[in-house]
Amino acid sequence: MLGVGIIIPVIPALFFEANSEFFSPDVSREFRSIMYGLLIASFPFMQFFGAPMLGSLSDRFGRKPLLTLSLAGTMIGYLLFAVAVGSGSLGLLFFSRMLPGFFGGNISIVYSAIADISDEKSRPKNFGLVGMSFGLGFIFGPTLGGLLADNTLVHWFNAATPFWFTAGLTFLNILLVQYRFRETSTTRRITPLNPLQGFRNVASSFREPRLRVIFSVVLLFSLGFSFFTQFFSVYLIEKFSYSEKDIGFLFGWVGLFLVLTQGLLVRPLSKIIAPDNIIRFSMLTLSLAIAMLLLPDAPGWFYLLNPMVAISQGLTSPNLTTVVSMQAGAERMGEVLGINQSMLSMGQIIPPLLAGYLNTLNGNLPLMAASAFILTGWIVFVFIFRRQR
Repeated sequence: MLGVGIIIPVIPALFFEANSEFFSPDVSREFRSIMYGLLIASFPFMQFFGAPMLGSLSDRFGRKPLLTLSLAGTMIGYLLFAVAVGSGSLGLLFFSRMLPGFFGGNISIVYSAIADISDEKSRPKNFGLVGMSFGLGFIFGPTLGGLLADNTLVHWFNAATPFWFTAGLTFLNILLVQYRFRETSTTRRITPLNPLQGFRNVASSFREPRLRVIFSVVLLFSLGFSFFTQFFSVYLIEKFSYSEKDIGFLFGWVGLFLVLTQGLLVRPLSKIIAPDNIIRFSMLTLSLAIAMLLLPDAPGWFYLLNPMVAISQGLTSPNLTTVVSMQAGAERMGEVLGINQSMLSMGQIIPPLLAGYLNTLNGNLPLMAASAFILTGWIVFVFIFRRQR
């Protein structure tokens, strides 16, 4: 997640800054917006195919070998992205995002490993610890990425530098998995592998009454939060002239509150409040907090408003994953969490395609859509899922 965080302030700048190396100044804002949406969508599009396959393979062969394989694919993708930035090749840029997208489905393996060693009571706090490590990545990642891309600090820094650095981090992660990670899966389950398994997973999730509603909530939540994460940086660049460094510092500030929430709040709250009761409030608050980001007319206000987004997200995400994992037995944990990742990936594919167009109409529309989708997910969760249970 440190690697993911590092690239957050860099990619929007490649498309929307005036001195972009990929587009001449006469290329329209509308074309840049559409191409940016397509590039962002390419990652979750491939993740949609990769996540269920990696999840099922981890049920069959174990978590460790699949984590190693997926990290290797991710590292190659970062290396190719650095080459694409240096050469100005738009085609290679797309390919280099699609490759780690496929192997980026390893998050389902991570959650499966956590679920392997957790019981029903410890899952929220354990998922919260994973979320806290994600938050640490978002504290240091965007800040570091903004600095590594700033040639006023070091003359040879440029937009490719964060990706070379991230490839090195991924290699270190491979070594950690090899020498420090112990296999957590004690059971093996063989399931058929199919490149179209993601579509089958989505179909099966809606066939099973126990999964249908909660995965609808996951999809709506992912749709909304993806509108926010994928186009908030664009909003900052176009309306407030944020640089990579400015975006990095703001996202680092958000990550700080995400860590504090998932490190200090999720665990104690899980002991006294059921996950679905937490989601009932946190998802509504998240929808309202994102809508409030449209109000400021000065950039300083974002340092006051974004912590609300971070706290609400920090409470919602691990508890929603916990509720999903509670719908699966131990022998289906990898499969169900792979389906969960498929739904999250689908929720990340659609927003950039729509937001790329919406942004050409009005720069506020992507954030408005983010708030609306999360609010709809909250309605489904509170008035359908909880009553169904």
